[in-house]
Amino acid sequence: MAATKTLLTLENFIGGKFLPCNSYIDSYDPSTGEVYCRVPDSGKAEIEAAVEAARDAFPGWSARSPQERSQVLTQLADLLEESLEEFAQAEAKDQGKTITLARTVDIPRAVQNFRFFASSILHHTSECTQMEPVGCLHYTVRTPVGIGVPPGVVNIVFGTGPRVGEALVSHPEVPVISFTGSQPTAERITQLSAPHCKKLSLELGGKNPAIIFEDANLEECIPATVRSSFANQGEICLCTSRIFVQKSIYSEFLKRFVEATRKWKVGIPSDPSASMGALISKAHLEKVRSYVKKACAEGAQILCGEGVDKLSLPPRNQAGYFMLPTVITGIKDESCCMKEEIFGPVTCVVPFDSEEEVIKRANNVKYGLAATVWSSNVGRVHRVAKKLQSGLVWTNCWLIRELNLPFGGMKSSGIGREGAKDSYDFFTEIKTITVKH
Repeated sequence: MAATKTLLTLENFIGGKFLPCNSYIDSYDPSTGEVYCRVPDSGKAEIEAAVEAARDAFPGWSARSPQERSQVLTQLADLLEESLEEFAQAEAKDQGKTITLARTVDIPRAVQNFRFFASSILHHTSECTQMEPVGCLHYTVRTPVGIGVPPGVVNIVFGTGPRVGEALVSHPEVPVISFTGSQPTAERITQLSAPHCKKLSLELGGKNPAIIFEDANLEECIPATVRSSFANQGEICLCTSRIFVQKSIYSEFLKRFVEATRKWKVGIPSDPSASMGALISKAHLEKVRSYVKKACAEGAQILCGEGVDKLSLPPRNQAGYFMLPTVITGIKDESCCMKEEIFGPVTCVVPFDSEEEVIKRANNVKYGLAATVWSSNVGRVHRVAKKLQSGLVWTNCWLIRELNLPFGGMKSSGIGREGAKDSYDFFTEIKTITVKH
């Protein structure tokens, strides 16, 4: 008789201790469709315990000098880097993404973030002004509103949005909320936090355009645009989902783009040659597929991917949440595929005539997170970037980040910014002190 495989069971981390929960949720391996672990289904009681632990830890941690807190963050970066492979394997298993992406991007980026802010905290200065006629000196100080790493400083509570999420964001002793996710969830967070006037940082969805002018370098543009469309299965808020190509090069671009897309290999996460893994869940896979069906119903053409090409997978992964990168054309700007965030390996390619026209069309969505512009005309690059309603604009490149500079979106893509100064401002309260001498 075959032995029953023991499932991994996760626990909440509260007050420096791993604690069991009364009930659990099944978590699925996206590459197989099988349950691989159990996650706590937490609620108000666990949030109360976490808030209490944070409250108890706050005085001691916030009193530590910047140098001491910097050392803690640097040590965290070192520990994370030492276990990079273990974290990469866990991330690929949980998310369905390729081990290559987790190993070369996700975990190294986490290490980089800890190191960056460990250094950044040492270089902030306060403001000071003097009013000689009245004999007063004014200066500002910043006090923390969030907490850091000894027991109680970091608490991890698993669960669903309606139960644990709502308990957290509506708790009167949670003063700030930083959220990355969908607009509907952000709307609910805003409603629940409004009675307490909480500070919010919301990094939401995008319907990001790529604008490709006739003088673009297609040798660089095409592989970069394939990557910007399909990296991490298109499950990056910054991914390109609308590609506007100037009419004079539209046919050539489309032919070469589809050829390059078909070479973008879909495979199991452990396959080092795979460019793309599985989508996060069965429900999300069906949602993404539904957009392709809607496009077909509207008369659009699917040039490659879903319903056109065959997906080849090992027998064990046949029930996994895989989908081929899909290119849609012949679609109207009013289509839901051109208006709504799909968050999957689907992109639409459409032609345009003039600069003025494409700017108007690119801006004609409720989102404003990111955009890319491809042109060898420096004047045009600056001109178009300035007119696009996007929090980030990359020109002749994609996803090159500078942590010192603001990151965030316009319109329905969110509220607030992240980055060295912006994060420092958000996670502290500023206080003005006046001293009369």
